Amino acid sequence: MEAQQVIDKIMADARAEAEKIKKQAAEAQAAEQAKFDEELAEFERETQAMAQKAAEDERSHLLAGARMQAAREYLAEKAGILDEVFAQVGKKVDELPEADYRELMAKLMVEAVETGDEQVVAGTNESRVDDKLVADVNQRLEGQGKGNLTLAEDRHGLRGGFVLRRGRIRTNVSVDVLVTQARNDLVMELARDLFSQEADGGQP
Repeated sequence: MEAQQVIDKIMADARAEAEKIKKQAAEAQAAEQAKFDEELAEFERETQAMAQKAAEDERSHLLAGARMQAAREYLAEKAGILDEVFAQVGKKVDELPEADYRELMAKLMVEAVETGDEQVVAGTNESRVDDKLVADVNQRLEGQGKGNLTLAEDRHGLRGGFVLRRGRIRTNVSVDVLVTQARNDLVMELARDLFSQEADGGQP
């Protein structure tokens, strides 16, 4: 399987989980609205003397607050589910067949290189980021005039992946950093979807 296909599959699984979360949030919001409609019906019976506009304003305020609270609670609750999902994502990356893993690391290295004379610092127990992989990346970078990467003798305490080092500049392309970034991006996307629905009055 191509490295890009692996990444696409991982992100597709995560996005499917996000869609499931959004659906659950919408159902919870609908139930919350029904509950508040019942309470507001009682409220409106008790406040018949109030002006119609005041009653509508109160109703809108209560419903908006309820929807916002439901969105916050579901986002917090499902963040735990996403933690588990992305823990599995990291595990799947670690357990990729060697050829697929090397290809993924090579493509990430090509994308992360800036000057082309960086040192590649592998993880402490990372055996798949080696001289052979660095040579492969250098060959891919030749056309850009950047094929001067070298494998550092020292190692970094990474679970997997690598760090590109040039002087004091470090670019961390470890598996943990990649997974965390993908998770944070998905949480932000989920939050935008949930709260944009609230801004639209709960309409999908």
